[in-house]
Amino acid sequence: MKVSEIMDDAILVQQPAPTPDELILLFHGVGAQPADLVPLGHALARHKPLACVVSVRSPEPSNLGRGWQWFSVVGVTEDNRPGRVAEAMPGFVEAVRHWQRESGVGASGTTLIGFSQGAIMALESTQHAGGLAGTVVSIAGRFAVPPRTAPVGTRIHLMHGDADGVMPLRLAREAADGLSRLQAEVTLDVFPGLGHGVDARVLAAIDQRLALPHN
Repeated sequence: MKVSEIMDDAILVQQPAPTPDELILLFHGVGAQPADLVPLGHALARHKPLACVVSVRSPEPSNLGRGWQWFSVVGVTEDNRPGRVAEAMPGFVEAVRHWQRESGVGASGTTLIGFSQGAIMALESTQHAGGLAGTVVSIAGRFAVPPRTAPVGTRIHLMHGDADGVMPLRLAREAADGLSRLQAEVTLDVFPGLGHGVDARVLAAIDQRLALPHN
């Protein structure tokens, strides 16, 4: 799959004129599609009128029979997940850089918001490609392996339901603890009763976190 084809299938939720002052990129989960995160994009756009908001499509048809994926989850294990993520990472990084070029917004003004597999890719990009974005929001995500370095100039916000049966909450807690030990800028918001999904509380928390200045 060519990178250009991925970009063509992205959904441009909001494009302020003449020049945006922020770039918000949304990355869906495995077996999903860009349209699934458009409601989240519209919600963010209402509070960010000068932000370019894009829902990005992952590159490969999903092995689950519908939607798209960055990497296959068929037969995925703790041992082989890091390799699958690393193989997909160049395409992820190029997708981010493509939209930075298109929007004219640099890394410091870029926010990556990922759900599930999209969150894995966004989190791991802080370890594989330093300085890619100023902010990363992980919704129901995890690191492929524990974080190794504190991303310079990037703050990370973890959002997770305590009833998530797909990505258990402990994975987000482990990510937060690991980043804190590395002295990274990180927050963790936990939502009681929320499973593997997004609700109004998550939207409100994202709005609040994105409104805060960097330390």
